Order: sequence, then C-alpha cells, then structure tokens
Amino acid sequence: MAASLKIKVLIADDHTVVRQGLRLLVENAGDMEVVGEAENGAKAVEEAKALRPNVVVMDLSMPRMDGMEATRQIRSRTSAPKVLVLSSYSGDDLVARSIENGATGYVIKQSASNDLLKGIREVHRGRAFFSAPIANRLADLRRKFASTQQMQKRSTQLTPREREVLFLISKGHPNKQVADLLKISIKTVEKHRQQVMDKLNIHEVAGLTRYVCAQESAQQVFPSLG
Repeated sequence: MAASLKIKVLIADDHTVVRQGLRLLVENAGDMEVVGEAENGAKAVEEAKALRPNVVVMDLSMPRMDGMEATRQIRSRTSAPKVLVLSSYSGDDLVARSIENGATGYVIKQSASNDLLKGIREVHRGRAFFSAPIANRLADLRRKFASTQQMQKRSTQLTPREREVLFLISKGHPNKQVADLLKISIKTVEKHRQQVMDKLNIHEVAGLTRYVCAQESAQQVFPSLG
C-alpha cells in the first residue's frame, strides 16, 4: 500500500519498551505507519500538532501531563486526530472520562495484540471501538439506562398520593400504618396500592421495593416520609 494512503499513527506511552513493541506491531500491519512517539502527555500534544497523525494511541498514566488531559487538548483542536486509549486499567470511570475528553476507542493493554490494529482502523473510520470486556460492560450500562428511563417514564404516571403510598409500602409499612401516616382510610390505601401496581405493572411488594430503590439510585425525587 502506498505510504500516502497508510494510517498515520502517533504512539504516546512513557515506557520505551512498550512504544517499541507497539511500533513493531503497527508497522508490520502493512496499512499503517508510526509517524512519531511521545513519552509523556505534553509531548503527545506537541507531536499531534506537528506531525498531524490520523490516530493517536494514548496511554493514560504518563508524567508531565496524563493521557486524559492530553486527549482533551488534542481533541479540542480543529481537524484533530482520533484518539485510541491504550491502558492497563479499564474501570468504568476511566472509560467514561476518556470518552468525555474525546477518545473514540479504548483498548486494554492485555488484549493489545488482538485489538490494537482493529481499534486503530475502526477509530480512523470514525467508529467507536472498545476491547470486549469494556464493550460488554457498556452494553450492560446501556440496558440499565434504558430500563431506568422506562421506569422514570412510568413514575410520571403516578399521582403525588400514589407516590406517597408507593414509598411507604416499599419501606415495609403495612396498609394500616400507611393509612395512619397519610391520614386516609385503609380502603383508600388499598385503592391507591392497586392503581400503583397496575400503572407500573408490578404486582408484588418486593418488586415495588426494587422499583423504588432503582428510582432513588437514579436520583428520582420521592417524598421524605418517616
């Protein structure tokens, strides 16, 4: 493949041996070339501006400036290269912050031999790429988010009184105690309870408790009742 058509890659990592290994892996791919290396985040920002790579392979833990800030600065510029994070750490917070700072992908170093080249090609095309363990966790988070959104939508169907009844029932209060706390009849409590179950399509107290816990974790506002 002609050199001009190759994907130009900048490698940023503070370990010389790691950079050498990555360079060898990238240049043996045939469709990409390493145009530069950086041993810290500040140098990565400088080299990204001077060398105009297509993709920056970015370690997060580096001296002078960490990879997170370097990613943010690189991606803040016009016609910025894509950034593919390559890190030993894959905590949800790190992944989320990397994405917020402009990274298009995230590869775990332990799987670099399998994922790095594919990751470079994918982010170069403008597509997100994540190592399998991260991709699986992101899919789980998306499902949970969708579920929470659906629960929040259902909660808007409840009246203020129904919310109060739901909250107290979920905390283990029997109908008579709920009636006493809200100063309404037991029959009215039973009516609200049935309406709550019908609207939420949840027909047991354990399910209502799980629902309220999920809503609280999503910072949904519930009445503050003793």
